[in-house]
Amino acid sequence: MTPASPSVDFSPTGPMLGWRLSAPFVGGQVLRFLSAILLATALLWPLAPAMSQEGRSEPAPQGSPGDGVLRLLPDDSVTRHTIRIGERSLDYVATAGTLDLFALDGVKTGAIFYTAYVAKNGAPDRPLTFAFNGGPGAASAFLHLGLMGPRILDFGPSGDDGAEARLIDNPDTWLDFTDLVFIDPIGTGWSRTAKADDASKYYNVNSDAESIAKAIALYVAHNNRSGSPKYLLGESYGGFRAAKVAGALKDSQGIIVSGAIMLSPLLEGQLMFNADQFALGAALELPSLAAANMDRHNAFDETQQKEAERFALGDYLTTLAGPAPTGDAAKAFYGKIASMTGIHEDVVAKNRGFLANAYAKKSAEDGRVVSPYDAAFSTPDPYPESDSDRGEDAILDGFTRAYGGAFADYARSELAFKTDLTYSLLDGDIGRRWEWGGRGGGSMRQASVTDDIRQLLAANPKFRLLIVHGYSDLVTPYGVSRYVVDHLPASLDGERVALKVYRGGHMFYTRADQRATFTADARAFFTGHSGTTPAE
Repeated sequence: MTPASPSVDFSPTGPMLGWRLSAPFVGGQVLRFLSAILLATALLWPLAPAMSQEGRSEPAPQGSPGDGVLRLLPDDSVTRHTIRIGERSLDYVATAGTLDLFALDGVKTGAIFYTAYVAKNGAPDRPLTFAFNGGPGAASAFLHLGLMGPRILDFGPSGDDGAEARLIDNPDTWLDFTDLVFIDPIGTGWSRTAKADDASKYYNVNSDAESIAKAIALYVAHNNRSGSPKYLLGESYGGFRAAKVAGALKDSQGIIVSGAIMLSPLLEGQLMFNADQFALGAALELPSLAAANMDRHNAFDETQQKEAERFALGDYLTTLAGPAPTGDAAKAFYGKIASMTGIHEDVVAKNRGFLANAYAKKSAEDGRVVSPYDAAFSTPDPYPESDSDRGEDAILDGFTRAYGGAFADYARSELAFKTDLTYSLLDGDIGRRWEWGGRGGGSMRQASVTDDIRQLLAANPKFRLLIVHGYSDLVTPYGVSRYVVDHLPASLDGERVALKVYRGGHMFYTRADQRATFTADARAFFTGHSGTTPAE
């Protein structure tokens, strides 16, 4: 087993993940420097568990009294399981544990919780996928128990019964064609800093990406997976994060990923968060409003959806960009929008066709409110007397919260990872404190990974990207991603980038049929590697 390189140290306040010299070292200084590296490596290496590809682990030492809340985290747990997929049984090893982060002086600064699933008897070139959610402030349990893992949370026939949800085997688990590692960023899940006040040092774009890249590098080193094709999957802000992590892996860890899947990603803040006042943002959102209206009436039609897309980037965009229409032209224009979206014509006219602030209370029938996470999903309005949507979101703050409790119980009862530390599924405070401008400042409206995507495609001629969305998602409308993809330079080989859209919203995978379709598309995305199917 090869020890981790000297770049193992992570300091959220100092140089990121790598030894950087500010002045030349000469003579004996070189020897002293190299000796220090070797000593640090020898001291730090035993602190992390050593695991084979099959998942066997050596016990990790308990945290020292100076490790704060990290003392509540148990040793890594390794368990063995079998799942039935179709007519075939798949044996796999699950590891639930932590990857330690250290400052440059060797002091432990934090621990990142992860869950890994490795198929037994997998081919040497079997892909390895690292998955994380977004927020910022969300743990990976959404993807873990909602889409990819071997166990999945079933919300019952209605699809939204969080109170009676139960874990079942996942017939669409991605473990059938790739090994999986779910990562919880600092402040989410069971990932914590040794000192509570240090957590905020990770709450910015760059430090977050660097810490995730470090965790990935540690897992790869500890498990001898340097030869495996490596992929990233991120949802929502996690899609944005995936682009940043891919760059950090390359620049700081010397790891080149083979591809990435961005699920309902944030790509361009200036297009996504300005739909209430700028014509292009509104035009890229309109098709999602149209899809949601059809879905609410069980009448989704792809031909009508294509017409909505043409109208959005045609007459709708040019009319919003020009002077407000008047007379018969205004009535025809606003009437068409009302018919397409289900929003009352007088509301459309009052807002001059900009609907970002109007759809929640005005799309559904009176007394109900729709969710931006799936505008086809409506619930009773708890504040009907209010002109604005004041209530909690029925999806994000409703039935999907069950993922948190379900994962905590699953980890304890099936993965044998037992801790009294609270599993933090979604921490809104992290999002509110997030620094979007790298290491400080900035705003969501300035967030962008278009350049990151271009650079990843240019630097690696084999890098592939799959972007997926739900039609009726108004948090990250699919029109924005389509705009970004359509404007990539032809020199970057458009065949390496694909965009697919499914019925449903931000977490369209909560629909069983759409989850199965997406899994089939994901399998096809991985088929370039011979090891996609584990040995029987």
